[in-house]
Amino acid sequence: MITLITFSIVIIVQIYFYFFFFGKFYFSNPIEYPDQNLDVSVVICAKNEEENLKVHLPKIAEQQYSKFEIVLVDDGSSDDSLQVMQQFKNKYTSNHLSIQIITIPKENSHGKKAALSKGILAAKNEYLVLTDADCKPISKDWLNEITSNFNHEQTIILGYGAYRKIKKSFLNKIVRFETLLTAIQYFSYAKTGKAYMGVGRNIAYKKDEFIKAGGFKDHLKIISGDDDLFINQTATKNNTAICFTKNSFTVSEPETNFSKWIRQKRRHITTSGHYKKIHKLLLGIFYISQLLFWVLSISMLILNIFPLITIIFILIRFIVWYIAIFRSAKKLDEKDLIRFSPIYEISIIFIQLYIFIRNTISSPKHW
Repeated sequence: MITLITFSIVIIVQIYFYFFFFGKFYFSNPIEYPDQNLDVSVVICAKNEEENLKVHLPKIAEQQYSKFEIVLVDDGSSDDSLQVMQQFKNKYTSNHLSIQIITIPKENSHGKKAALSKGILAAKNEYLVLTDADCKPISKDWLNEITSNFNHEQTIILGYGAYRKIKKSFLNKIVRFETLLTAIQYFSYAKTGKAYMGVGRNIAYKKDEFIKAGGFKDHLKIISGDDDLFINQTATKNNTAICFTKNSFTVSEPETNFSKWIRQKRRHITTSGHYKKIHKLLLGIFYISQLLFWVLSISMLILNIFPLITIIFILIRFIVWYIAIFRSAKKLDEKDLIRFSPIYEISIIFIQLYIFIRNTISSPKHW
């Protein structure tokens, strides 16, 4: 009976999150605001990103925006990233596009936060749009759409950063499903006035927000978190908006090696321990409910514990869960993930458990 009661509570928690909480996002429609033509600086940091810069920088320069600036920071690269930046500047500087390059010698390189801070402070404009060197906008209207959300109250804009689709790759599906689930969460939290993170691949905020927060000083020693910890620190109910119109997305190069992806996720997850207490509580409850759902479902079916009730509860949960995944995947152009999404979900849940255990034993020290 205790097992059944526990399973019932888990199902209620899952329904609450997937229908009522996450529904704030997936039942909403993207808002298309008119273009504002604000004075905008796009800030990009790069460390040994020579090939990515060659491919992706032109996509930034080709934005259909009246006038803007690109700030490029070379963070002690040992490849030809700096030369690529200089060639890009010579080719694309025009009346509507100014480009400045900031170089940080290798011996003075102190991580992405320090490099990004230099780029932000050097930016000539008040409105900042941040993305990564391995990232490109999917549309020439990206800059218009992400900045159109700014107003006198909304000074932080959270966008969606997708990963490139690779056919016949299970790892790619896992990477993208985890990205989808993360986006569902941070968009939903923002919609309920509890924004806790964004992704550095596609985020915008006013320079004044950065200065008021003292930049990244409160978490400078943490190897990651230039995006999520900054948002966790500065976002409020009134100053944060989400942007998920189709032309506002960016696409990044996904990790194609499982071990490297695990190392990447281990670094990223180190920031969650520094979130606000309410965020840690809610995120923890949600993850535990996910884990217990699968563990109890499988155990109760194998051991034949209240089989009919168990099956009914599982079906109810999956109906609600499927509505959330289906609607969210359509909104974020990840429809190919829907078909085998239960497999991706259970894989991610146990991968996250493994990462948590590994990080508890030995936390990553380097970016």
